[in-house]
Amino acid sequence: MPMSNLYKAPDRSLLGLAAAPTACGDVGSGEGGTSNLPTLPATDATGPGPGTTQDLPTGDEIVVVSTSAPATARRPRSRGVPARTSVIGRSLKMSTNTRALLCTPLLLSLACGDDGGMTDPATTTVTLPMTISDSAPMGSTGPGEPTGGSTSVGGTGGATGTTSETPPTSTTMIGETATGSGGSTTTPAETDGSSSDVSASSDGGESSTTEPIDKCKVNDDMDADVPCTDEAPPNSFEPDLQWVWMGQDGENQIAVTPVVANLTDDNGDGEIDLCDVPDIVVPAYQSSYWTGSLYVFDGATGAVHYKVADVGALTYPAIADIDNDGLPEILTARSMGGASTGVLMALEHDGTLKWTSPTVYEVGSSAIAVADIDHDGDVEIVHHGYVFDHNGALLWQAFNMQAYVNTIADLDGDDNMEVILGPTAYRHDGSMYYSVASGDGHPQVADLDGDGQPEVLVVANSGLALIEHDGTLTYANQQNGLARWQPASIHDFDGDMLPEFAVSSGNKYSVFETNLQPKWTVNIQDGSGYASSTAFDFLGDGTAEAMYADEVNLFIFDGTGQPLLTSPRSSWTQWEMPIVADVDNDASAEIVVVSNGGSPPLQVVRDKMDRWIPARRIWNQHTYHVTNVREDATIPQFEPKSWKTLNTFRTQAQIANGGVCLPEPQ
Repeated sequence: MPMSNLYKAPDRSLLGLAAAPTACGDVGSGEGGTSNLPTLPATDATGPGPGTTQDLPTGDEIVVVSTSAPATARRPRSRGVPARTSVIGRSLKMSTNTRALLCTPLLLSLACGDDGGMTDPATTTVTLPMTISDSAPMGSTGPGEPTGGSTSVGGTGGATGTTSETPPTSTTMIGETATGSGGSTTTPAETDGSSSDVSASSDGGESSTTEPIDKCKVNDDMDADVPCTDEAPPNSFEPDLQWVWMGQDGENQIAVTPVVANLTDDNGDGEIDLCDVPDIVVPAYQSSYWTGSLYVFDGATGAVHYKVADVGALTYPAIADIDNDGLPEILTARSMGGASTGVLMALEHDGTLKWTSPTVYEVGSSAIAVADIDHDGDVEIVHHGYVFDHNGALLWQAFNMQAYVNTIADLDGDDNMEVILGPTAYRHDGSMYYSVASGDGHPQVADLDGDGQPEVLVVANSGLALIEHDGTLTYANQQNGLARWQPASIHDFDGDMLPEFAVSSGNKYSVFETNLQPKWTVNIQDGSGYASSTAFDFLGDGTAEAMYADEVNLFIFDGTGQPLLTSPRSSWTQWEMPIVADVDNDASAEIVVVSNGGSPPLQVVRDKMDRWIPARRIWNQHTYHVTNVREDATIPQFEPKSWKTLNTFRTQAQIANGGVCLPEPQ
């Protein structure tokens, strides 16, 4: 069967980007060689400042704040591991497709000072060609040559599914090297697992020479008991497109948040573990958003490992090892008759059907969450208020059909977990824990008042509500002009060791202090006000970058609300959001963003020199909060209380010394 069409990026001269020299001469591009970039006009990029509102650009333009570091600068590495080879220069199999690719590549240029060193930030607008022509040298293999395989598992059949030949997909690679015919494999640049959530030594102290740690396996307990030590060079935020997927079999729209985990044995050692390349899992659809196909992509290249047909395209999937066999399963739903009712389904790591639930229920546009809610060693699955065991049997049901994005936490400290549906929480056995009359909405859990106990922040149509761990309502209907219905992200955005949270309404995106005062607010375009957001400290400087994608753009903001990046994307917006993970196993974080309605449906963004600090290589569900899952997709029997360590929600963690680390005060 034909492999995905993996295209080498066109020569920059074909995009009109190499004709003019840069203001500071040639700028190296790390392992990928040297690129000549044009001199670009700079405009004022003064940030909005605390408590202010800034208008952001719309339409088909990319705006990037250029904060260039010298091309030779690399990320300091305190872990004693070598810099990993980036995806640039990796040999890849290509297949032929003579059609033009219609896409909006995220090719970002530099604006430099006369001395070629670091400069003050300046906003740069780059207009890019929308078409890569047929004449562009794509490095493809000739017609009829073998091109590897892409498996399609479809229908409603049994445990093995069916395999069928599928037309090629369109994936554009940036900076790749095309090779001739033969089998197609993906090999991580290194296979020592150095970027994994693993302990630095067998006893947590000095390295042991007699009992070496297997860095391909998880040994970290996610307690964040070591400080974060990696830091990128100053002014080195230079996003670049790693790869883009243009769709397959007419399915070129994605409306949900992807998940990331290791599902394939990429290095051929007979095991699926942390030494393999992570995979990205997300459903795509053609016209009816109730039904599409689930795609599993190689995180480094965008190659499609396989697709599973007849999957709910508005179901937010989850990944977890639900049967304790050491391999992750994929959890999703299947629509019945192209409607919002359907069944829960579990897939093995290779896409084989494991089971479908006997219960038919309202799957809707809702997100799956997993946890061991009763601490018996078996995983439970929560979806739209229904709680299933690890075999798909219904345990109990909560009657709240507005509970699209559920989360799970031990609110009362009894070592059993509560299932939280907006302003309502249920004990592990389905009995009511509390119900607060504050309006339906989306819950997130953190310690927001410094009392050491978890609070539930609910974002409802009527604004913000805060519920104490015992069900006491602290406030409701707050900031309803700035916060409406959107799942929020919680993070220390400014390095003060205290949490803030980011949330939006239909036309505003804000980061709030816990006293409900906005740190900053920007104007956005999201008629539904539903889209979610996330954050990550890409430079390791103590200030996290907020990420939000509205109906027309992906934004990355600095700590004052200044847009570091504005890149076109399109969506009618559900609860989706960008996510951050190390998707190519190179010890440098990447961003995964989805689109529907015209933009490339899936894009992976990296730093052009892979200087962004290490992140975990997993994001297993919409309500990801780090301690809910180990990096190998196993679910802890006793989940560490996230509000006592990182105190984040829906954001990614840094790693250092082989494990989740705690950012230091700034």
